[in-house]
Amino acid sequence: MDGFETRDIAKLTEDGIIRSVDHIATESPLSIVVESDKHGRHELGITMRTVGHDKLLSLGFIYSEGIISSAEEIEDIAVGDDIVEITLNDSSLFDPSKHCRTTTVTSSCGICGRLELSNVPAEYSEVLDEGLQIKLGAIAKCLNSIVERQEIFSKTGGSHACASFSNDGTIHRVFEDVGRHNAFDKLVGSYLEKGSLPKSGLAAFVSGRASFELVQKSIRAGFPIMIAVGAPSTLAVDLAREHGLTLGCFAKNESITLFSGVRRVLE
Repeated sequence: MDGFETRDIAKLTEDGIIRSVDHIATESPLSIVVESDKHGRHELGITMRTVGHDKLLSLGFIYSEGIISSAEEIEDIAVGDDIVEITLNDSSLFDPSKHCRTTTVTSSCGICGRLELSNVPAEYSEVLDEGLQIKLGAIAKCLNSIVERQEIFSKTGGSHACASFSNDGTIHRVFEDVGRHNAFDKLVGSYLEKGSLPKSGLAAFVSGRASFELVQKSIRAGFPIMIAVGAPSTLAVDLAREHGLTLGCFAKNESITLFSGVRRVLE
């Protein structure tokens, strides 16, 4: 399957050196190129990702960046080896001076290469739905079942996961990548492809910390609730509060810390 490769290793133990083969998560560059009659051809940037679902990653990326608001603004999309080329129609909001990155987007940084830190949710997103509420038991169910869905992580221990789940804890979709932001873009792209954004009736789950860019992507995609296993950053908390996102971090079976939107989580 895509997502990992094998390498020879040497493990040093008290009993000596043990030589074997281990599975390692793949990390390789993906170039995302956008073309339109109005602006010509431009490389948005290069992201370091885990191979697999490159089309969905690219769709999620250009949606999260505010370049498009629906799949109808795409004329064509071609997926090649380490490159995705997207042709946009004139209805898109693509602006090369605003959307093109200046450096490689590493697997640990989803906003690297931006010339400015724009507030995408404020510019493009709708008000988050107030109807979705979940209980701690549903979060625990999601936590327990998502491990079984992380095929790359189970082999390598080196990938992040992003998922969508309903208020009873049922997981709908899971995507993995060495980069948290890439995994989230794959998730968003999977819904954009089917024309089913925003996702007002589902919550988002991330396996790592709650960074600014993940909160931004969650708001942009319309998820009213985002649950993270790790800690948030100050900018992530401030953005979540500004836009009414329920942000829960340090998620465990028996507890969760809510940094915003307490109203959507029931005892």
